[in-house]
Amino acid sequence: MYLENKSNLEMEMTQTSASGHQCRSSLRPPEAVAGNFGELRLLQGISENGDTQKLQQSSVLPSGQCVIHTEGFVPVRKEDRHSFSAVNFLRGKTNSANISERSPLLRFPQDESITYMTVHEPSFGVDEPWDSSSLDIERRFRLGSEVASLTRSNSSDKTEAVENLSLGFRLTSSVKCCLRVCKVATIFAIVVLCSLFFSMYPDRDNPWRMLAVSPSDSFSMNVTDFRDNALLKLQVAGPFAGGMIDLSTQEYILIQVEQTEEPGQRRRRTQQVIYNWTVPLHAERSLQRVVTKTFEMLSSDPIAITIQAFLQDTEVVPLSMTHQSLYVTMETQVAIAGIILCGVYILIIFEIVHRTLAAMLGSLAALAALAVIGNRPSLVTVVEWIDYETLALLFGMMVLVAIFSETGFFDYCAVKAYQLSRGRVWPMIIILCLIAAILSAFLDNVTTMMLFTPVTIRLCEVLNLDPRHVLIAEVIFTNIGGAATAVGDPPNVIIVSNQGLRREGIDFASFTGYMFLGICLVLLTSFPFLRLLYWNKKLYNKESIEIVELKHEILVWRQTAQRINPASREETAVKCLLMQKVLTLENLLRKMMKTFQRQISQEDKNWEQNIQELQKKHRITDRVLLVKCVSVLVVVIFVFFLNSFIPSIHLDLGWIAILGALWLLVLADIQDFEIILHRVEWATLLFFAGLFVLMEAIAQLQLIDFIGEQTALLIKAVPEDQRLAIAIILVMWVSALASSLIDNIPFTATMIPVLINLSQDSDVNLPVKPLIFALAMGACLGGNGTLIGASANVVCAGIAEQHGYGFSFMEFFKLGFPMMIMTCMIAMCYLLATHIGLGWNM
Repeated sequence: MYLENKSNLEMEMTQTSASGHQCRSSLRPPEAVAGNFGELRLLQGISENGDTQKLQQSSVLPSGQCVIHTEGFVPVRKEDRHSFSAVNFLRGKTNSANISERSPLLRFPQDESITYMTVHEPSFGVDEPWDSSSLDIERRFRLGSEVASLTRSNSSDKTEAVENLSLGFRLTSSVKCCLRVCKVATIFAIVVLCSLFFSMYPDRDNPWRMLAVSPSDSFSMNVTDFRDNALLKLQVAGPFAGGMIDLSTQEYILIQVEQTEEPGQRRRRTQQVIYNWTVPLHAERSLQRVVTKTFEMLSSDPIAITIQAFLQDTEVVPLSMTHQSLYVTMETQVAIAGIILCGVYILIIFEIVHRTLAAMLGSLAALAALAVIGNRPSLVTVVEWIDYETLALLFGMMVLVAIFSETGFFDYCAVKAYQLSRGRVWPMIIILCLIAAILSAFLDNVTTMMLFTPVTIRLCEVLNLDPRHVLIAEVIFTNIGGAATAVGDPPNVIIVSNQGLRREGIDFASFTGYMFLGICLVLLTSFPFLRLLYWNKKLYNKESIEIVELKHEILVWRQTAQRINPASREETAVKCLLMQKVLTLENLLRKMMKTFQRQISQEDKNWEQNIQELQKKHRITDRVLLVKCVSVLVVVIFVFFLNSFIPSIHLDLGWIAILGALWLLVLADIQDFEIILHRVEWATLLFFAGLFVLMEAIAQLQLIDFIGEQTALLIKAVPEDQRLAIAIILVMWVSALASSLIDNIPFTATMIPVLINLSQDSDVNLPVKPLIFALAMGACLGGNGTLIGASANVVCAGIAEQHGYGFSFMEFFKLGFPMMIMTCMIAMCYLLATHIGLGWNM
């Protein structure tokens, strides 16, 4: 410890030396004492085995007086000051900016076992004199009389302290090691158990039976190989249409499942169950669609299945059908699915494993559960569950952005955004969020975040901001803006493309007009709420060097006080004085922090000069490549937009992105292909693949159907005069919370027929439009609830992690979930005001 020549605390002690001279001791921890020896330094010698070495105890001055040095105080002569200076050793030619609040207090040189520790920085300390009254001086002399006896036992005390500290570190390391071993062993045991369960049961690829039905010719069969207490799962493939069923005008087929249990030991009377399943037919008989339904049976008695067609003419409808038995009840399947989903969320929330591995582990557990209940899918079926269109879109856009980043365009856009905001941080964040929301209304949310994330990261690096908070704000507004149009979010696309809903008047224009008005209202209220959420957030990535050094000084003083073991009254007094110094410096730190926050919150007075400097550093590096990239990207985005309106373009979004990536690879003449592949977020792609398998397996375990059925039962239980308002509130909040936890695409696809059937129920008597709009609002806005609630969230987190600014599940949850609650409240008020108050879409 380098001791300065200032004295805020001084204790003088007297003692008689061995030669008979009177010795005077000046203890000024931890500041400087200047005398004939020059600078006085506090050193701590630590041997290789961790024990404290005993240093010089006292020195005799030329005048005959001696100075008692407490354990670890070593005098240094003036002539050796330049060769053995702690200041030169610590500072040298390095910049003081390298010291931060996380800098190590002790710096161990490679050659010696001596440690130097800076205690005081003269540029910052506050020379506040501690109490120097006569009473205090007398108390100091009394304390000094006992220093000699304290110093004799100091060496053994320090040795014990170091040993205890080393033991504490060893115990902490041992505990961490044990926890890590337990974590790995537990996860490995679960993986092995799931693998055993999955391998014990064969694939249930039952053969499909081909059949044909007509108004005059029906089909009948009996199922005899059926176990007791099982479920019957039917899968039928044919030219089916989704949506509403108008029995008076529409063509459909009727599937009837019947089982009769004869009197026996369990029942004295004959019992019979009859299920009627109506499936509408599509006008184009060439289309093929697979529908699935599960029925609860009474016993192992034979089951009769009858299929009959209701057509307007006498044509024949070709169908194919398969069936299988499930050995677990629906309630048990839902419970298993809930446990698996909770386990995956625990792994992701507490960051026990990487989210990609968590999705893969959840997929394995769900597949093992399907195997146990008798519904193990084959490898081909599992591969078909993956949405390759989304993965192709992600891969193609990642390649485009990787080549685009080589032009310096993102740095240029960052400087322009800084110039547009005139050097002010919050106007710049609002501009970025607003542009992201507008673009996501016409593009896919994933595409928008792929384009915006690199620009935002470079902008934050230029302005010394923390990119994580800015990225979270952008992705939140991307999900909000995507709900405004029919092509902005996948749930909206599913709703608009439903044929039955189109016949009810929910087309592109009407859907976009209603949703756009509501989302504009949500956006207007979201910006003030975002500012409120970020009120105490530290947007700037670094603090001023004065604050960093003051924090470091406070930490040194506090650790010095903590090393004193208050075994006596004198030691207690010293510790209290040291803590008083800590409190004084902390008050100064608070004042400096307020001044610093006030300075950074104001407009930068030199923003024009900063822009000139930034424009010199961050400019376009390859203009020819920039022209090629912009041309290809404009074409890709234009085709994205046309694909929603022109049916003659037979390209999905994934194909468009792949073709655009191929065009740009050819035009850019990429020689080192490995660099481009390194820019691709393979972990994100694998996470989406695992998530698709997990969500489809959860759907196979009846969890999504269970949520839909329970929602319908709650709506039916409400009195009729309040049913529509309660139904809108219930559908929207169930959709929002479910979309935060599970993928909103399968949830939306499942809830649409549930709401259609609910509106057709004569006992319920509800219009379908308010329910569908509530579903769209909840499914889109609910994606902000958690990190895996929307695809754009995961993509943004993956790109940010690649740049070294990854944010965790909880960091996103603390900002996204309150924003989701607020936006859903505004959307609920808009739905109630328009449907209940004004009577729209009734």
